[in-house]
Amino acid sequence: MTAVALLLTALFLAPTGALAADKIVIGVPTSLNFLEGKEANNSVKLAVDEINKAGGVKVGGKMLPFVVESIDIRDAAPGVPVPEALLGIEKLILEKKPNALVVGPFRSEALLAGMDMLAKHKVPLLGTIAMSPKTEAKVASDPKYKYVFRVSLDAKYFVGYIAGVMGFLGKEFGFNKVFIMNQDVAWARATAGIMTKIFEGKLKWKVVGHETFPTGASDFAPALMKAKMAGAQVIMPVFDMPQSGILVKQWKAMKVPALMAGFISPLTGPGAWKTFDGKIGGALNAIFELGNIPSAKYPPSKKYYDAYQAKYGVPLEAGHGPAPSYASVYLLKAAIEKAGSLDPDAIVAALKATDAQGVMGHIKFSKGNQLIYGNDPQKEALGCFFQWTDDGKRLIVYPPAIAEGTIKLPAGMKAAK
Repeated sequence: MTAVALLLTALFLAPTGALAADKIVIGVPTSLNFLEGKEANNSVKLAVDEINKAGGVKVGGKMLPFVVESIDIRDAAPGVPVPEALLGIEKLILEKKPNALVVGPFRSEALLAGMDMLAKHKVPLLGTIAMSPKTEAKVASDPKYKYVFRVSLDAKYFVGYIAGVMGFLGKEFGFNKVFIMNQDVAWARATAGIMTKIFEGKLKWKVVGHETFPTGASDFAPALMKAKMAGAQVIMPVFDMPQSGILVKQWKAMKVPALMAGFISPLTGPGAWKTFDGKIGGALNAIFELGNIPSAKYPPSKKYYDAYQAKYGVPLEAGHGPAPSYASVYLLKAAIEKAGSLDPDAIVAALKATDAQGVMGHIKFSKGNQLIYGNDPQKEALGCFFQWTDDGKRLIVYPPAIAEGTIKLPAGMKAAK
């Protein structure tokens, strides 16, 4: 056999990732024209710039740079079918040949449907937006799905934070009457339904009313009046539509003597104060992952938050997605260096063994490759609740480990105990 034939045979038999590489490609398939997707993609690029500036990633004695390849799969847009989103992901995989994917689909339907594709191509995904716990269950039950990780929180952790803050309000103020308002979309309906069971079961609260609103609704006054007449002490909103900020403006204008505490997506970022004319003071809102809001009590979150603003000239507005997207790039770097290879199975094994601190807190994955969230940043990753102050600041009030102040009741409202 000639030398050329021997070389060609060696190249043909070499496994994926064994050939000499001059870069490490990170693919970002997501809905790039939505706030969370845009800021998540920006956060990936921020981490890549930092890592490349520091020399890159060490792979088998060679330093390689990260390169980002993004594609808009539009799965968050109304009417876009799941198969179309999956075609976008596969196009990125086939054409750009990424060593890993970060961020991924918005819609859990798209992520769940794409898990077989990721298994076929053996491409690790560190998802940071889609929230269905079903992906974790699939990973735990079938090893072929081991390539899918979630770095953001999932729906069960989100409900856990809401239940935690409601329990805190019950102990602190003696509250036990809640009025639920939610958007008529799957995730919001499910959250409201689960919380109803928790209120009436574990928390021993009374649900004094429940209103569901179609996407696009902009008048919440009748429901607010019902909440007031029913004696609600807490109003729990669950919305992600732009118009939902009007709910809080009307709550303020009507002087409803109930604490607003839940999730309204347009209220998460610092720009909400101007958007809603400063009429949102007193509202409590969830931030899905620490780092999307900075905590002085956990410096890594503030370092990332400040770095994002310095690079892009504007603060983070999204409460879900950006911080875990930034963290995912550093998780990949550590996993690749630990594996000493770009082999996807070696990267997955190293990711599963991760046990470190990150911008959201402690980083450790469950059996189903879900990042574990809790209330202590030294032990778990964190989500949190903040309260808008009357002078336009966001003050973290839950969990206690990173609380910067105490919850204040609206003017004219008193504790029940």
